[in-house]
Parts: sequence; structure tokens; C-alpha cells
Amino acid sequence: MTIPSNLKYTKDHEWIKIEGENATVGITDFAQGELGDIVYVDVDTLNNSVEEGAVFGSVEAVKTVSDLFMPLSGEVIEINGALEDEPELVNTDPYGKGWMIKIAISDSLQIENLLDAEAYQKLIEG
Repeated sequence: MTIPSNLKYTKDHEWIKIEGENATVGITDFAQGELGDIVYVDVDTLNNSVEEGAVFGSVEAVKTVSDLFMPLSGEVIEINGALEDEPELVNTDPYGKGWMIKIAISDSLQIENLLDAEAYQKLIEG
């Protein structure tokens, strides 16, 4: 299982790559492994401002549906269109081609609440 050290993480198993005022968000390798084969990604919050901790979409696997939670408050500025035809990219490349949304961060102070790779590793090991 991979936990890239250049990313930040949430307790809800989202990862976030901060790039200046914007960020890319997806679910972790651990999360996609727990969910199993992902068959559909539903994000309908494009151009909406979403608060930290609020639901920005959902991911559907063969046996379950799981909500996706916003790691930081911000506006959803882009959705990964490739997931419409290839939702399995979340399974095969969760930190690359399987990203879900890009956001414009509205409160950079919230970054301090995110987990680093080491803290996330401890979280999933219990």
C-alpha cells in the first residue's frame, strides 16, 4: 500500500495535493482497497463552494456506496472527466489518473488540520 509523503490526508481517507491556491483531491490507496472494484464516481458539485468536511460526491463500488468528504473548504473548479468512462482508474492509480476533483482553496489555515503521511499511516494501522 502506498502513502506518498508529498500529500496531505484526512481521517476519511481522502488525499489532497496542495499547489499554491489550488489543490487536487482523491481517495487513498487504502480507501480504494477497502471499497473494492469501483464502478462509478458521482461528483455533482462543479463550480460549487463546499465546506470542509461536507460531502462533495460519492464513489460506488460493487458492494457499497461511500460518500466523499471535502478535505478543505473551497470551490470545486474541475472534475476528472476520465472517471466517467474509466472509474477503475481510482483502483489502479489512486494518486495519479484516479484523482477526483480540483479545488480553489478558500481557507488555507485549514491545511494545518490535515494529516501528513506518517500520521495517516498510524491512523490506518490502528
